[in-house]
Amino acid sequence: MTIYNLKPKFQNMLRPCVSVLWKMGITPNQITLGTCLLSVATGLWLFYSQNEMFYILPLFFFFRMALNAIDGMLAKEHNLKSPMGAILNEVTDVVSDGFLYFSFGRFFFINQKLLFFIIFFSAVTEITGLAVLLNGSPRQYAGPMGKSDRAFVFSIIALLISFGVINETLYTVLLSVVSLLLLATIFNRVRKSLY
Repeated sequence: MTIYNLKPKFQNMLRPCVSVLWKMGITPNQITLGTCLLSVATGLWLFYSQNEMFYILPLFFFFRMALNAIDGMLAKEHNLKSPMGAILNEVTDVVSDGFLYFSFGRFFFINQKLLFFIIFFSAVTEITGLAVLLNGSPRQYAGPMGKSDRAFVFSIIALLISFGVINETLYTVLLSVVSLLLLATIFNRVRKSLY
């Protein structure tokens, strides 16, 4: 089970917005690139901001999730799919995640090695989901630590930080669990593509 499974209901809520954007002539690629630029800017801004500003991150993760759903719906439901769009969608997701997670590196109570392990293996997780296409399997989104799940965990950590919770052991445990679940996710995506 992963948060990704809630996507259909979330998309239904966004469909009126998608129709408006389509009538305005907004393309999926514009939304994809805009979302990535916003993510990079937000990650860098948070890296240099005050601790209490991290309450913004959960809101941004939700906003980004909505934009990601919107660009996909625009492409699929209004015949705006393109090879470039498919590439941008995958590459910008990895870049966006990396910069947003990187913002946590400013805190002395966040284990830097674990954080960079997560950044690296988050990218590997998404690459694995794509690599299975080479053996004829569909793109894999299996959990338990997909993109939406990672956003949820980092949102919780961001809220704890913004409320002044400074506990190195707590964050080390949380990041260790995320790291292990990332490895499990990679295994699951490979396994589901083979059987």
